[in-house]
Formats: sequence, C-alpha cells, structure tokens
Amino acid sequence: MRRLALLLLLALVLPPAATAAPASVAIFYYPWYGTPSRDGGYQHWNQGGHVPPADIAARFYPAGGLYSSSNPRVIGKQMREIVAAGVDTLVVSWWGWGSLEDERLPRVASIARAAGLNVAIHIEPYRGRTAVSVAADVDHLRALGIRDYYVYGATDIPAFDWATVRPSLLGVRLFAQTSMLGFAVAGGFDGVYTYTVSRTTGASFRLLCREAHQAGLVCAPSVGPGYDATRATPDPFVRDRQNGTTYDTPWQRVIGANGDVVPITSFNEWHEGTQIEPARSTSSAAYETYDGAWGLHGKAAQDAYLERTFDWSLQYRLIRDDEPGWISR
Repeated sequence: MRRLALLLLLALVLPPAATAAPASVAIFYYPWYGTPSRDGGYQHWNQGGHVPPADIAARFYPAGGLYSSSNPRVIGKQMREIVAAGVDTLVVSWWGWGSLEDERLPRVASIARAAGLNVAIHIEPYRGRTAVSVAADVDHLRALGIRDYYVYGATDIPAFDWATVRPSLLGVRLFAQTSMLGFAVAGGFDGVYTYTVSRTTGASFRLLCREAHQAGLVCAPSVGPGYDATRATPDPFVRDRQNGTTYDTPWQRVIGANGDVVPITSFNEWHEGTQIEPARSTSSAAYETYDGAWGLHGKAAQDAYLERTFDWSLQYRLIRDDEPGWISR
C-alpha cells in the first residue's frame, strides 16, 4: 500500500516521457548480453575466458539467470523495473554503427518508450572515434528521436575538434564525461557528467555543480552502489557496497549539490559490479549478493537497490519541486 501511494505521488512529479526534464534521474544500460539459445553463444557473460552459465565475468549473479539483451521479454521486464525505481531516462551504451549495440538499439528504444522512458545514448570510445564521426553518429541516431548524448572519454578528443562540429548539431544536448569545465565550455558541450563511481564519494559534487552552473552547464554527477571488476578485468580495486551505505552517500551529496540530472552507474554493468539489477545467491562462493543491504536478507534483498533507488528518486524530485529556484545550501 505504501509503495502504491508513493508511485502515485511520483507520477505527479515525473515529467512526460516526450520532453526533457529539468530534473532527471537517468540510468546507464548495457544491451550487450547474449545466450546460446537466442544468439548462438554467450555474449559478455563469458568475457575474460569465463565459461557460463556457472562461471561468469561478474562478482554478482543475475536474479533471473543469464539473459539475452536481444530478448524483448527480458528488455520489457528490465524497463518496467527501471520505471518502478523512479528513473525517467535510459542511457543506452552504444559502440558505433553496425555494432551489436547499434543493431539492438531500435528495439530497446521502442520498448523503453512504451514503458514511459526517455532514451539517451552513451557514446562509447569505439575504434576510430573522432568529433566528426560523433557528429555523423548523432545524425544517424536522432532519426530515432534521441536528443541527449553522453560522450564517454570526451577529453580523448581536443576541445577544438568538438567546437568545430558543434554548430552542425542543432536540437540535441551533448554531455562530456569530465570534471574539466573549461574543456566542456570550449568544446561546446551542454553539460558534464562523471560516470565513474569506483573511487568517488561525491565529496566534490557541490563544487562541481556550483561551478558548472556558473559556466552555464548542466551538472550531472553520477551515483553508484559500489565497484568490483576483479572477475572481468585486471583492475584489483574494489569499492565495497557496505550494505547500501556506498549508494546512499553520493545520493545525499548530489541532492545537496543541486544536480540537474542524477545518472546512475549502472542498471546492468555486471562486469564492473556497478549494477542495481536484481542479483541472487548461488552455490558458488565466487559470487556476492545484496544480502544485508538496508537490513534486507534472502529473496527480499534481491531487489534492494531498485527499491532504494525509488526512495532516492522520489526524495530528489520532491526537493526539486519544493525549491523551484533550487537555491544552493
């Protein structure tokens, strides 16, 4: 009953899917998983030489088992979970024309919009990426009605190159993954976002957003539940979830920082252990669970991060609604 009442309240403050929200909760989404039954083999679950289904390239195991991102039933379930968590924008990982993610994008976008989500693109550092190629990418992708583009590793390309192509990109918003505000302004970006959540606690969010607003930029500091890529990459660094505290802290700080957009890293980047998609226990000690998060245990803990995201999303929007001028504390 409480959750139904809160969902009704959230519906009053959520923006329509067809318009860009002045205050938005976005989430990074990866459509790159595959299974033998649908795709002829495992995709991404087997990264780094792992042998699914018992052995996967992640420190957590999906609650529903290994899935294919080409399965519309899977996508539909994921979109419903994302909407129920209070998120309004899906930011889809995209690796260039003709990539697996490009091929799957139209279906993902269609199902996401049917669920009530806006759709944005996370332009990844694909081979041969330049400012000119990204400008062509935008022309290619906006045929799908996509307005917002998050450019990961934007500083890999000179600001001058971005500024050169920016006049041709009318009617879209570009976000640079950087805290270098001078670079973003010089490159003609509309906003900045951080994405990486492995080593950040959000302590710098207030300063970042204050200076971004002074520069006329949209500020989108990312929040995330933790980080553990040890089963998928050589990176030994681990940021423990601390039963949910690691997730709560940046949420508190992004609200206090007057963030315009709250991007969540991530819904399902299982390789880096940043996912909030439901996870379950297995018979193998190789996998962690959400057990203990906010005092939840067993099956109740599987959805813990989605439930907590709903609470934070609601609080964020209610504060924004109560403070139309969004005066910095």
